[in-house]
Amino acid sequence: MTSTDPHHDPSCMDDFDPASLDAGQALAQIVDTVSPPREIETVALRDALGRVVAGESRSRINVPGHTNSAMDGYAICSEDIPARNRATLSVLGTSWAGRPFAGPVRPGECVRIMTGAAMPDGADTVVMQERVEKKDDTIGIDCDNQPGQNVRQAGEDIRQGETVLEKGKLIHPAELGLLASAGIDEVSVYKKLRVAFFSTGDELRPVGSELQKGQIYDSNRYTLYGMLSRLGVEIVDLGVIGDERNAIEQAFSDAAARADVVITSGGVSVGEADFVKEILEQLGTVHFWKVAMKPGRPLAFGKVGDAWFFGLPGNPVSVMVTFYMFVLPALRKMMGTSYREPLTVTATCSSRLRKRAGRIEYQRGILTLEKNGDPPGHGYRVSKTGPQGSGVLRSMSDANCFIILPMESSGIEAGDTVRVLPFEAIV
Repeated sequence: MTSTDPHHDPSCMDDFDPASLDAGQALAQIVDTVSPPREIETVALRDALGRVVAGESRSRINVPGHTNSAMDGYAICSEDIPARNRATLSVLGTSWAGRPFAGPVRPGECVRIMTGAAMPDGADTVVMQERVEKKDDTIGIDCDNQPGQNVRQAGEDIRQGETVLEKGKLIHPAELGLLASAGIDEVSVYKKLRVAFFSTGDELRPVGSELQKGQIYDSNRYTLYGMLSRLGVEIVDLGVIGDERNAIEQAFSDAAARADVVITSGGVSVGEADFVKEILEQLGTVHFWKVAMKPGRPLAFGKVGDAWFFGLPGNPVSVMVTFYMFVLPALRKMMGTSYREPLTVTATCSSRLRKRAGRIEYQRGILTLEKNGDPPGHGYRVSKTGPQGSGVLRSMSDANCFIILPMESSGIEAGDTVRVLPFEAIV
């Protein structure tokens, strides 16, 4: 049922644990194992923001719908462009956006035209207004113009019947506008993923209550809520469950019955109650319990009932790191998009970073663009955000990136080059 013995847990302070799965292998196993969505619904265009396209959306019209001007200027016949010197043309009138010029344009004639206005019949070129000499009802143009310039052809963006968005495309603001430009007012999308989560631990108290000695506020549900909300999934918050076997078993059963994905924080690391692991083994399948990484070694992945399960560590930073590195790619696949490795950059590290070989580390850093590079403004510099403990949530709040230290690394000296993952590339 499991790939490792869940009852044999080396300390999370150890640098090497042969039972821990390599982080790259863990991610590949997760992404390869979880299932893409099947249920589809049709929603109004504005409700499609943040959703994933489930079927091809085809344009009802040409975009642009008519050949039009890309500039304010004058619509002319290209044959009037002089081979040398200048040519004089008669101005017939004006073509406005939404109020096109009614008549044709013949050689020797032109029409004043605004950006987006339909090209008059006979005209095929626009001379921008800054490059003409206007005198009464005539203009002068020179030989430094090209046939067809400053003209947008009908359908050059999208042709009628053409696929606007492919299946699996996440709809951002640009996609929303693109669909609108094609006259599409309803979109076929995958149903929202439903994610249930809860925290475990007798020491956890809700925000707003009075703390007794040994108690702490439950911050993990708030960070999980924030990260899930940005994905646009349906959220089921089951609160805090105490360290009591029946209560935890019931919480797992309820979560699996109500959601596609179950996420917990706490309960799977060294020192936690053994019955948490027993419950997971009874109710479902666990593929692995530990990943060779810091922070976040105690990471469980499997199924509870018909729901996919992610058991995250209890420490606040570990929750965020494991969510971004492992849970987020899985959720995106389950939402209908394909996994793409996030963009990383190379930076010069200003800090000395301590590390032992044996696991990958995600240290929190501040990434900046160098002002005095060669050439200036090219190249990145990164420094750590201070104490890197897995319970120091401020290290995440102050950071804008992860400094990725590979498994074989034994530390970084100031001035060394490191690989950096900006938060903007993953959220």
